[in-house]
Amino acid sequence: MSDAALPEKPAAPPAPTAPPAEPPAPPVIPWVYRLVVDTTYLPVIFSGMHLEVHGREHVPPPGTPLVVAANHVSALDPFLVARALPPGRFLQFMAKKELFIPGIGDIIRAGGSFPVDRSGNDLGAVRTSLRILKANGTVGIFPQGTRGGHEMQGGVALIAAKGRAPILPAGVSRDGKRWIVRFGEPISPRGGIKAITGELAEVLSTLAVPVGRNL
Repeated sequence: MSDAALPEKPAAPPAPTAPPAEPPAPPVIPWVYRLVVDTTYLPVIFSGMHLEVHGREHVPPPGTPLVVAANHVSALDPFLVARALPPGRFLQFMAKKELFIPGIGDIIRAGGSFPVDRSGNDLGAVRTSLRILKANGTVGIFPQGTRGGHEMQGGVALIAAKGRAPILPAGVSRDGKRWIVRFGEPISPRGGIKAITGELAEVLSTLAVPVGRNL
């Protein structure tokens, strides 16, 4: 038998690694959500005002993905829109990251909302929105970005298109002792980002006028 070394067997190829698991959508703790919505309504009651809701029949049933896009006039807007939605819809707002400080931020997260960095294109916030929609949740966005803003951002249309979810426009306004939330007919996510953004801007400008006033 020869003393020559036997050829080495080729090394087995490395086993394929599974892609990292996608993080789950931010959870909503229902009792915290309801507590926040009820507590933030107290200033409305104590000031002798009330909330009127119009167009609730336009809200798609729970268990389907939905993007709610509202104009932004006050700090109460996200809570008024959440209160205006029919039972079964938990509105998870994309909120500015500055709100997520210890204490308050924990409550906001428990209610299902998540931070966004408004200084640039926050891809993390977009991915979080898509995970919520994939789980048949409801994402809330202010397309104008800041309170009183006039320039519409295209992020709403982009998220709706990628998440295959209709956009529910919500106009928020104040008139005397009335806070008013008006829901319009859902807007299809198909049709192009620019076209959808333009349609949403036009619809919100109408819905933001209090019921009973002329344009």
